[in-house]
Amino acid sequence: MDMEFVLKFLKDIARHNDRDWFEKNKWRYLEAKAGFEEAVTAILKELVKFDSGLHGLNPKKLPFRIYRDVRFSKNKSPYKTNMGAGFSPNGRLVQEPGYYLHIEPGKSFIAGGIYQPDAANLAKVRQEIDYNPDALKKLMTAKKFKTIFDGFDEFDKLKTMPKGYPKDHPQKEWLRLKSFIVSMPLTDKQVTDKIFIGTVASACKNIKPLNDYIREAIG
Repeated sequence: MDMEFVLKFLKDIARHNDRDWFEKNKWRYLEAKAGFEEAVTAILKELVKFDSGLHGLNPKKLPFRIYRDVRFSKNKSPYKTNMGAGFSPNGRLVQEPGYYLHIEPGKSFIAGGIYQPDAANLAKVRQEIDYNPDALKKLMTAKKFKTIFDGFDEFDKLKTMPKGYPKDHPQKEWLRLKSFIVSMPLTDKQVTDKIFIGTVASACKNIKPLNDYIREAIG
């Protein structure tokens, strides 16, 4: 597992994001892809030690494709400049909580929770926060959790309260969220460090109580 090679390839494709360059350097992509898949396999092996729901997953099916869907995007660059993988019981984080690994030079991170749940699941999570806020408060304020994560990411937060909840609700900041995600940045040095797998696994272990809370909410 050569994560330095992976980062170097991603740096280069960011500078040469076109099909001609990619085809000439496809051997490098395949080698970087294999290195990333090796890391994903090693991470999954650690995750199943504390999250039994991940047993039986095929690690080769967890990474996301590098090819971008440009049909409805103004950005017509054909390739992503990152490699990512999703770890959840049914595969890659489709309407369920799990863990996400994102590798990109200078922008890598590990995250967990549920990303943009559909209307039904979003309503269920909000209802759980309304009915059972103490359990969420407890896990979000746990000492180890707080040393790793700075609360929920707020990249898609509503400007006003969702329908049915008062403006002065005690959990108004959480109820306005449309995704329930926590994340930890990873430096390039951490990504290439020999303890990289352990760093990711440790972060995910601290995310698991949040995933359990969300999973209980959406049933």
